[in-house]
Amino acid sequence: MNTPDRPLPGLTDRLRLDKWLWAARFYKTRGLAADDIDKGRIQVNEQVAKASRELKAGDRIDMRQGPLTRTVIVKALSTVRGPAPQAQQLYEETPDSILRRAQHSETRRLAAEPADSIEQGRPTKRDRRQLVDWQRWSASADE
Repeated sequence: MNTPDRPLPGLTDRLRLDKWLWAARFYKTRGLAADDIDKGRIQVNEQVAKASRELKAGDRIDMRQGPLTRTVIVKALSTVRGPAPQAQQLYEETPDSILRRAQHSETRRLAAEPADSIEQGRPTKRDRRQLVDWQRWSASADE
């Protein structure tokens, strides 16, 4: 774990948006980050951004991930993708974003289980045999 006297590796003062999203572990690859940026799911300082946009400390990033929008403030820039505790030092999530995530997870927790709506599953071989409308088809029966 990093201590205040040990700086994060790969620190810089300007960095591409897609590289930072990858280094901060929001996306598994830079390509996935660039795809979401191109789809308009990521905004920097309330403006639609490009993957090549240069970030600096203090920028605000809004990321739409599914039905949820996360808002983070860039604290540091790193070109190195390190372990999760190091990546979490690169940003600070806003209190509103944390509250929205908590409310969303609580809503999902309280929602009905989708499997509960299935009254019966796939019919067994015996059930299929007992179906009234079912008759075995035969080529010789058509003559």
